[in-house]
Amino acid sequence: MSAAARLIRQVITEQRQPKIPKDFVKRDAYEKLKKYSKLSEIVVITGLRRVGKSTLLQQLRSESSESDYYINFDDDRLVHFDLEDFQVLLELFIELYGVQKTFYFDEIQNIVGWETFVRRLHDQDNKIYLTGSNATLFSQELGTRLTGRYLQLELYPYSFAELLNNKLQFAGLAEIITTEERGLVARAYANYYEIGGIPAYVHSKEIEVLQSLYESVLYRDIITRYKLSNDRPIKELVYYFASNVGKEFSYSGLAKLIGLGSPTTVSDYCHYLSMSYLCYTISRFSHSLNKQQLHNKKVYFIDHAMARALGFRSTEDKGRLLENLVYIELRRRGGEIYFHKDQKECDFLVRRQGKVCEVFQVCLDLHDPETRERELQGLCEAMEVHGIITGIILTGSQEEELQIQVNEVTSTISILPIWKWAGTK
Repeated sequence: MSAAARLIRQVITEQRQPKIPKDFVKRDAYEKLKKYSKLSEIVVITGLRRVGKSTLLQQLRSESSESDYYINFDDDRLVHFDLEDFQVLLELFIELYGVQKTFYFDEIQNIVGWETFVRRLHDQDNKIYLTGSNATLFSQELGTRLTGRYLQLELYPYSFAELLNNKLQFAGLAEIITTEERGLVARAYANYYEIGGIPAYVHSKEIEVLQSLYESVLYRDIITRYKLSNDRPIKELVYYFASNVGKEFSYSGLAKLIGLGSPTTVSDYCHYLSMSYLCYTISRFSHSLNKQQLHNKKVYFIDHAMARALGFRSTEDKGRLLENLVYIELRRRGGEIYFHKDQKECDFLVRRQGKVCEVFQVCLDLHDPETRERELQGLCEAMEVHGIITGIILTGSQEEELQIQVNEVTSTISILPIWKWAGTK
């Protein structure tokens, strides 16, 4: 047996037993993963580093009758693993554990050419699960070799609903009937606002965890992956975005501010950040794609606590961080997300199957009459433009339901505390 084969054998033997953390939090995405497990397609779990992809895979393995064909490529001993070693790996799996039809590959994007081996396995009627932390690599490789053969599941940081159910065992906020329960939920939400949903930070509450995660994503998934020769511009861009979540920007303005060569370079850097799942840009809605591309953008981070940790604020700017929280929850629920800007402004439009179907404003407090009027007018304008008869304003604590005439149609505006909306699956 070659030295490489002995090393691979050692790794897969050590990794064989499914390991689920003691502080495990049940993920809503697991139900979708179980549905996908009954289908023949390759299952691809993507998302930010350290967001729980491996834990989700380990949970599935622990409940499967076939769990032995597992390897995590994010292991320093596999740094020289290449395409030819896949055949060695397959032979070792069979030698050690007999013939099985289910494969689990963690962080497989580290291996150049992996998609050719995975396609061979799939062509032989095997069930395959993959995880990865870089959307660019997956989109390129899945698109060229595995088109029509896979289902993708994107995993996000913990949601408020997931943590609420884990901590208080509430299946849904409809169950809350007592003053004590309401107080416990309010306390849980205040905690979620402070620490967000990055698993390691939720469990450790050490700010260094967020900094370490950021640096790992920055250097491993962006600077190294895209061969950036100078880390200063991308660092300055992240710092600017973390300090200005939810605010409009233009590629040309940022090119001048940061000193990058052109707006195209800024656009490329934004794409890198999105493909690494660190932060996302959204566009002002227009039926014209050209206008969308020309208009200003807004940016939101994968987690509001990470945005707070990486940026600068002279004041707490709680309203913008709440916007970030809402944006990620909307992404988690699915659909294309835009913002509305015409005579008035509306924070979020959600588009599904080619039609805008939901509109949201986010406002910490509606007690000030001018603020209340501004938020209502922006929401109503978006509802009118898109022919929607319901809208939602998410607030820090207020709750109310309004009946308003929009386009001469009686429309309903629900004003809800963010904790109540975010805590409902």
